[in-house]
Amino acid sequence: MVNVLFVCLGNICRSPMAEAIMRHKVKEAGLENEIQVDSAGTGDWHVGHIPHEGTRELLDRHEISYEGIQARQLASTDFERFDYMVVMDDSNWSNVTKLPGAKENSLIKFMNLLPEHELKEVPDPYYTGNFDQVYELMEAGCDVLLNRIRKELN
Repeated sequence: MVNVLFVCLGNICRSPMAEAIMRHKVKEAGLENEIQVDSAGTGDWHVGHIPHEGTRELLDRHEISYEGIQARQLASTDFERFDYMVVMDDSNWSNVTKLPGAKENSLIKFMNLLPEHELKEVPDPYYTGNFDQVYELMEAGCDVLLNRIRKELN
């Protein structure tokens, strides 16, 4: 089983969007028994909350389920559970690497999945309001990550 964790600041916009999109792609590929996906935030402000309204509206528009997704805070034990920890920006990277047990070899900056893109960090739609832009990035990056994992599974 390959375990993937998406990480952002509050776990209500970017990382739950990535989790939902990746779960959808994994299901479409028939790999639910081989790949598990989760998300977390480095902060605790939204623990227990469902994804942000902007994230939910976008996922609804694309008929992607976010059922069961609730914000949670990243824990040191996540380094033992997850093969991939995909962070959305440099601030997330810094926060994650400060945790006890941090393993940088399991960390990926999301935008490193899309090296041809001009952006180096995933913008936070909580502040920008541009959920569509983030959705497009998540779609493309999750495709790249899923292909990478599929190669490992073969």
